[in-house]
Amino acid sequence: MKKILCLFVVLASMSLTAQTKSELLKHFEGYYKQMKNQGDVQGVINAMTHLNVLQPSQQRLDTLAYIYVSEGRNLEALNTIGIDNNPTDSEISTEVKALALKALNQPQRALVFYEVLFQKSPNAYLAYEIADLKTQVNDLAGAKASIDYGLANVTDDMKKAFYETQQPYEVSLKGALTYLKALILFNINKTDNLDQAITLLDQALAMDPNFNLAQLSKDALVARKTPKKE
Repeated sequence: MKKILCLFVVLASMSLTAQTKSELLKHFEGYYKQMKNQGDVQGVINAMTHLNVLQPSQQRLDTLAYIYVSEGRNLEALNTIGIDNNPTDSEISTEVKALALKALNQPQRALVFYEVLFQKSPNAYLAYEIADLKTQVNDLAGAKASIDYGLANVTDDMKKAFYETQQPYEVSLKGALTYLKALILFNINKTDNLDQAITLLDQALAMDPNFNLAQLSKDALVARKTPKKE
């Protein structure tokens, strides 16, 4: 009789736990939808975190990490999905790791994930990012090869945003690639390639007269050619 009673208590407890979990899942799914409708990003993060605790899902973790990185919360994004390069990573996970590591000034680590993305879907945007990162780690030959690919595959409708000024601005991706090519060539040989770099910067400015970084770079290179007055 005692065994039957104990079994009944265990089964009842299991049923109650399952019911409670089901109710919690339903609650947080509703909460997630409501926060999403309201545009409450932190509410969405809270809801997804609870849902993942109740019902773990790699897809949910990837989405949560993407929300973090979209909000500039890069460490939280990486803490959510890690920084290892796994063959089973989703495209979202790979993109998050690339973006977060670049934002955290880890160009060598970020390069690994940008190159994985490029291998899966090569395009001019990724070519620019890879060239930029390779320039930072002083792989100038690799950077130039990526720029050459980008310029060969860029289209007129592609744009690139820059944020170094108080007011962010956008230029053509072709202009951005041309600007970066100028800097790479200059760094390869700061004497022999000086004129060529200035010419490329002129080309970038002709495409996008509002290209502040290109103008600043051109001014700096022109100043190198101008003899200093005593």
